[in-house]
Amino acid sequence: MEIYNHPTFAMACQQFDTVADLLEIPASDRDRLKFPKRSFTVAVPVRRDDGSITVFPGYRVQHHLSLGPTKGGMRFHPDVTLGEVAALAMWMSWKCALTGLPYGGAKGGVAVDPRLLSPGELERLTRRFTQELIPFIGPQVDIPAPDVGTNEQVMAWMVDTYSAHAGHHVPAVVTGKPVVLGGSLGRREATGRGVAYLVGRAMDTLSMDASKCTAVVQGFGNVGSVAAHSLQKQGVRVVGVSDVGGGLHNPAGIDLVALERHLATHRTLIGFPGAEPVTNAELLELPCDVLVPAALERQITAENAGRLRCRILAEGANGPTTPDADEILTRRGDVFVIPDILCNSGGVVVSYFEWVQDLQSFFWSESEIVDRLHRILEGAFVQTLGLSRRQGIPMRLAAMSLGVKRVWDARRLRGIFP
Repeated sequence: MEIYNHPTFAMACQQFDTVADLLEIPASDRDRLKFPKRSFTVAVPVRRDDGSITVFPGYRVQHHLSLGPTKGGMRFHPDVTLGEVAALAMWMSWKCALTGLPYGGAKGGVAVDPRLLSPGELERLTRRFTQELIPFIGPQVDIPAPDVGTNEQVMAWMVDTYSAHAGHHVPAVVTGKPVVLGGSLGRREATGRGVAYLVGRAMDTLSMDASKCTAVVQGFGNVGSVAAHSLQKQGVRVVGVSDVGGGLHNPAGIDLVALERHLATHRTLIGFPGAEPVTNAELLELPCDVLVPAALERQITAENAGRLRCRILAEGANGPTTPDADEILTRRGDVFVIPDILCNSGGVVVSYFEWVQDLQSFFWSESEIVDRLHRILEGAFVQTLGLSRRQGIPMRLAAMSLGVKRVWDARRLRGIFP
């Protein structure tokens, strides 16, 4: 479908086609599994502080509803397009199925740079976008969550806008909101914690000693920073980090607490005195035991895959590795890949916990949440690793095979109506 024409969607389709060939999915079933069930494009007019009005394009894609309501983030980023959102929704479908969650995948966002908006403009943008989506979201229809450029405050505005329309408080309409509004303890840290947990399991599998290992984290946002701190707690020395402005490298280890203070003051990693500056491209090729790409898609390509110097590639971002790069890494055979739909699934797992708690109005302690998160991640990791070893296939192909097959089975059992 030409409406989804985008390099990231083409990449997601290429990955799917490889899995479909392995599973021998008939051609008649492939398009139903690949293309989104529903896609929405909306105009989001916002009155600026100076009185002018700017119209931003907004999108929401619901990939499939065969297993339950759809689930996925909302991102505010200038590069958001329908094709990119469709790819992210597809990956979310396989991620939810892999971890056994009763969801289909969704994704959405607005093509805007939130850093260029005042707090009032950001609120008006969020509320108008939510209002446009009210007919298509809800606790049993589609449940948004934070993503790039959004946070707990944005989710709070979404809850309030939806609840005002419904006439009563509806906390289960989104996840990743503040705890006081029905959010879950541990939700903000969930993705980064999950990345670190799975890195630890990969280290166990490879008989690596965490206290002797180093890590590089691309993207020091919510996911990357929590992953870095969690890895450091395991004994791993974090030697490289980056944000949108550039990277930092210190072979002796970076003081993450001091870095957080610098970031709080300057809102950028640039100028931090405890490490040497490097470019984002150079950061990916630094020698390390663990490389965590936790930024945007398509960061590891055919151009740089052969120069990676890590033992474990833990994909904290969605789609950071292109199919061409995957082929190179598979031929190399010396990089253990924790694929994105497994590695960064901690966020949607705890979002599921939040949704369940909201529906029941019964809330759990943070220790209960972390324990349940680790159990689900452990099960998905063991199943993926087992299939990879039994069939001699890469970890990404194993993880996607498990996810795609579960969605395919549901589609076949439900059939086509009428």
